Amino acid sequence: MAFIEIIPLARCRKHGGTFVAFGGLELAVFRLDDPERVVVIDNACPHAAGNLSAGDVEGNVVTCRWHHWKFDLDTGLCTEHPRTNARVRRYPVEIRNGSVWVNLPEARGDIISP
Repeated sequence: MAFIEIIPLARCRKHGGTFVAFGGLELAVFRLDDPERVVVIDNACPHAAGNLSAGDVEGNVVTCRWHHWKFDLDTGLCTEHPRTNARVRRYPVEIRNGSVWVNLPEARGDIISP
């Protein structure tokens, strides 16, 4: 596992998600406040593979637009249907020299991002 630079912080939407594809992985990068931080998760909702980077963000919760499942970005757990034990995978993140670096154990290849 190694930290890999995936996107400049300035290209990450504040209070929302940004899609990044890297090394065969599709990621959702969230730039949040209170406290200011960046969270990176798998982009696909575990329920029906909805695009979480396009989801609505309120506080630290993202809502999938397909079926309205809600995920706590700080834990990855589904808050809408807790009995399902659904969760999204979170990745360790560092901000270095104005860029988002993520520890991606399975990454291979080049960055593809908007």
